[in-house]
Amino acid sequence: MSRDKRSASRLGAVQALYQMDIAGAPIADVFAEFESHWLGREVEGDAYKPAEVKFFRDVVEGVVRDQRALDKDIDAALAKGWPLKRIEAILRAVLRAGAYELSSRKDIPARVVITEYVDVANAFVDKDEAGMANAVLDALARDFRADEFKSAS
Repeated sequence: MSRDKRSASRLGAVQALYQMDIAGAPIADVFAEFESHWLGREVEGDAYKPAEVKFFRDVVEGVVRDQRALDKDIDAALAKGWPLKRIEAILRAVLRAGAYELSSRKDIPARVVITEYVDVANAFVDKDEAGMANAVLDALARDFRADEFKSAS
């Protein structure tokens, strides 16, 4: 699987999760819309790179299925006084998708997951917020994947 397709899948997953969060769109509608109109298409002059649909679906479904537990983990990693509900919706989507991959997709190195989602965050939020996403995902990675970080240090 090419890295570009995975990156496009992550970007699509974050956008889909954002849409579900803001508009309350059902997962089946979001899948239908993204797979037929966004992934690998051109929309309003912007080309969307081809994505790995199976991976896109796995991330979105995983976040929806595990959202309660993921939100607790993210809340614990956030700075005191900044509960997840106070975070912008797009950043919530980035954190949830990243947390899902870190907790459930052990086949993907933690550092790759963090880098990819910080890149997605940079497309939507300012540098400070992307830095916060990096810090939260790093904390989650060290919790979910302590073994990966022990051998690397």
